[in-house]
Amino acid sequence: MIALIQRVSHANVVVEGETAGAIGKGLLVLLAIEPNDDEKKAKRLAERVAGYRVFEDEQGKMNLNVEQAGGDVLVVSQFTLAADTTRGMRPSFTSAASPEMSKDLYQLFTRELRAKGFKAPTGIFGADMKVSLLNDGPVTFQLTV
Repeated sequence: MIALIQRVSHANVVVEGETAGAIGKGLLVLLAIEPNDDEKKAKRLAERVAGYRVFEDEQGKMNLNVEQAGGDVLVVSQFTLAADTTRGMRPSFTSAASPEMSKDLYQLFTRELRAKGFKAPTGIFGADMKVSLLNDGPVTFQLTV
């Protein structure tokens, strides 16, 4: 399971001209599910995203997590993160989980964040989405479990 997290000043996702989800300060999470992922991994990754210290404290050090910084988390499904790009000039998606499995774990991941107190808006799974963000820093990390 892969989460590309970006510290943002604001972010939103639009589907068919309508805003599906939006946050102010917080984390934009692009989430990919791989075939060997399971509920345990989804819960662990949600824990890592919620606790990952990427926001600056009073001394300018990255010591605060998104909750401590007063932010929220926007979750967008992004199967292309699981692509195999090691050969050729076209990505292979055989390393991504099936849409059915991915949707279930994506929803579980989001529920876990909500259980931690985040609103955790989302895009629409499987839709053609337009994601806008203002990356703060820029600060971007790839978390895997």
